[in-house]
Amino acid sequence: MSTKNLYDDKARAKIKELAEDVDFCMLVTNMDEKPLSAVPMSTKQVDDHGAVWFLSKKTSEHNRNIEKDSDVQLLYSGTSDMEFLSMYGEAFIETNREVIKELYSKADNAWFEGDDDPEITAIKVNPKEAYYWDNKDNKMVTLFKLGMAAVTGDDQDIGEKGKLNI
Repeated sequence: MSTKNLYDDKARAKIKELAEDVDFCMLVTNMDEKPLSAVPMSTKQVDDHGAVWFLSKKTSEHNRNIEKDSDVQLLYSGTSDMEFLSMYGEAFIETNREVIKELYSKADNAWFEGDDDPEITAIKVNPKEAYYWDNKDNKMVTLFKLGMAAVTGDDQDIGEKGKLNI
């Protein structure tokens, strides 16, 4: 796997690509205490600045944790395409109704009572540091290439990894 660090616009584009492709991540809060608190979240949007947006319940444990300490970690694991993203950032809780309405979709009705539900907040995570692993091929091809490398001793080009510098 080759290393390719990305900067500025290319780094933001890679965050957007991977976060939107994988969609679900683990949002880790309460990072100064053990155990860590981790919950699955669905990515609603990645904006032009590389910030990742989610919808969340106002009274949730992760919202309470963010209010105490805004440092969070997002862990994306797209195992079918062998795409991975780890993003450390600062989270902000947004209550602006227009922002929430823009992010809301019908699928969110499973958790909320419409886009005007008073319990909805948006969480915005601004990236501070990120790292990615992006295989060129799907899981089967990657496993085949790894097997070939083990048998032949030859290097196989299975993809890229690198730091995303915003």
